[in-house]
Amino acid sequence: MMTQLGGFDPTGTKWQREAMVADQLAARGLTDQRVLSAMNVIPREHFIPAQLREHAYLDGALPIGDGQTISQPYTVAFMCEALHTTPTDRILEIGTGSGYGAAVLSQLAKEVHTIERIPELADAAAEKLRQLGINNVFVHIGDGTLGLPEAGPFDGIIVTAGGEQLPRCYVQQLKDGGRIVIP
Repeated sequence: MMTQLGGFDPTGTKWQREAMVADQLAARGLTDQRVLSAMNVIPREHFIPAQLREHAYLDGALPIGDGQTISQPYTVAFMCEALHTTPTDRILEIGTGSGYGAAVLSQLAKEVHTIERIPELADAAAEKLRQLGINNVFVHIGDGTLGLPEAGPFDGIIVTAGGEQLPRCYVQQLKDGGRIVIP
């Protein structure tokens, strides 16, 4: 379900994405071609502050504001691969952050709902997704520890931040046979 991104041309970064996929992801054992292709399509630099864009494809997390970070590329790819997403899946992402993870998931699933507790981050992520022409991601503002029952049930739930225990409501919002990936 790879989509063309709404006219966004990240000039000069295609080779960096290709190197990231080869050197940071495939070389470390990730093998799901759909995930690797999604990581190769989505321009990570679009989701980070302008002053950090030269570091977009380094193997590490980067600050995005409000005390939050965009996850390391390997972490995003590893979690997406672990979720075993199919093209017909409806996915819930807990913790939108910059929107990068949701953008990657948009290439793997039919529909992605993502929830963020910080309104400014949610709004910025929604705008970045819109700019890329990604229209199968729905950004919600709220407490991710409650999940998103009004949009469920989901085939998969991916949680971008670890907690002390798995909230029971996540399991209740999964379809039978659904999957959860949580750090």
